[in-house]
Amino acid sequence: MVSKSQSNINSPLSSLEDWEDDLLQRYPEPKTQSSKTKKEYRDYSNTERVDTVRDFYKLNHTYQTYDFVCNKEEEFLKFDKKEMPFWEAIKFLNTLVDDSDPDTDLDQLQHLLQTSEAIRRDGHPDWFVLTGFIHDLGKVLCLFGEPQWAVVGDTFPVGCQHAEKIVFPEFFDLNPDSKDERYNTKYGIYEPHCGLDNIKMSWGHDEYLYQMVKDHLPEEALYMIRYHSFYAQHREGAYGHFLNKKDREMFKWVDKFNPYDLYSKLPEKPNVKALMPYYEDLVAKYLPPVLKF
Repeated sequence: MVSKSQSNINSPLSSLEDWEDDLLQRYPEPKTQSSKTKKEYRDYSNTERVDTVRDFYKLNHTYQTYDFVCNKEEEFLKFDKKEMPFWEAIKFLNTLVDDSDPDTDLDQLQHLLQTSEAIRRDGHPDWFVLTGFIHDLGKVLCLFGEPQWAVVGDTFPVGCQHAEKIVFPEFFDLNPDSKDERYNTKYGIYEPHCGLDNIKMSWGHDEYLYQMVKDHLPEEALYMIRYHSFYAQHREGAYGHFLNKKDREMFKWVDKFNPYDLYSKLPEKPNVKALMPYYEDLVAKYLPPVLKF
């Protein structure tokens, strides 16, 4: 998905979905057991790993510095860009259109419903269902002019050495932090097992949405939102030296969420009209009537 007006060197992906397609090539099977077979998911076996994904990560790894993250937090975490009722925000998100994906014509609301309905079918708590429903809402950053590499992509800590387990680690040679003695050691500016709450992560839709809803959802849900793109840890275990006991417990929930995020996209369209009463009540239970962006 990409805003129709968005076409520049900072956005090499033809669609934000290209990043998620690439994830399915890297992680074709769920980390945890699932009742579904691989054949039930969208089939990416014939999809080539396009050069645009590599170009995307070159930009992401070059410019996601500690100072960049601090500046973006200062710019966006004031939440002074726009105020919208939740359902207006969903309509706003739907203006991110994916005209280029040949495999699906589902809009963003339908994508979110596929994730949340899969969670609901498995009998998880209603806050878990809501997490699935809203987890990509932070992608509205694209509609505020943010380049793709500052909205999606695998996330990672900044302010310390970049792990080799991050996708395309060679591009971090272009990142000025890799040559800065404050930031290029294993622990950088942090302490061993200091806890992820004390770590700055690369900027994108995960952190943005977490900060938006952190006063409204259970802690388990907040971990899912904040770290669902942190593949270097929840799939590769590359940053265990920063995790504390609380992180290790909470990452069990990130692991539970991940298969629904990656493997729930199916060609069938959800019945939006039939599902709306349930989601209207669910949103009203946990979130304020108006969100600040």
